[in-house]
Amino acid sequence: MPIHRLSVQLANQIAAGEVVERPASVVKELVENAIDAGAGHITLELSGAGRQAIVVRDNGSGIPRDELTLALEPHATSKIYTLEDLEAVKTMGFRGEALASIAAVSKLTLTSKPKDQDKAYKVHTEGPEMTPIVEPAAHPDGTSVEVRELFFNTPARRRFLRSDKTELSRIKDIMLRIAMAHSTLSFEVVHEGRRLL
Repeated sequence: MPIHRLSVQLANQIAAGEVVERPASVVKELVENAIDAGAGHITLELSGAGRQAIVVRDNGSGIPRDELTLALEPHATSKIYTLEDLEAVKTMGFRGEALASIAAVSKLTLTSKPKDQDKAYKVHTEGPEMTPIVEPAAHPDGTSVEVRELFFNTPARRRFLRSDKTELSRIKDIMLRIAMAHSTLSFEVVHEGRRLL
């Protein structure tokens, strides 16, 4: 096979594998984003141990309408601006890869309302081929990220997932570690309508 450039879509899906290995890694990235946004309460709702749906809701600072699509692009971040900023990073994430990586391998809806914005807006995308669409939405102050059909466009990755019991156990472990490290925050974890934390 001759040397060639990968398509942008394929390159994004491969890069997503560095950040998104399984449902637990999606949960970790989204919850860390919520913490970095100054949330006091974070809710995680799961369906099918995260294979069917992962929804993280927070009451943090929110994302302005004009930054919603940018938030889904690789290397888009509000955490650092210069190389010197790396030496003073105080947030859990700063590379701007999480949302882009998750969006590349799922059907993702990001809904947000900053406190100083009159209305909420949402952006929806289904993998890297789809141009994100921004529309008005109903939402309280803060952000919700809804991830559906994780790995819908990368079936080989989906086959590497373990049983629902194992995947759910990994999610619970991550949430317990995060909750213990951030004891001043309120966390709620619900799977298939049943509260786990």
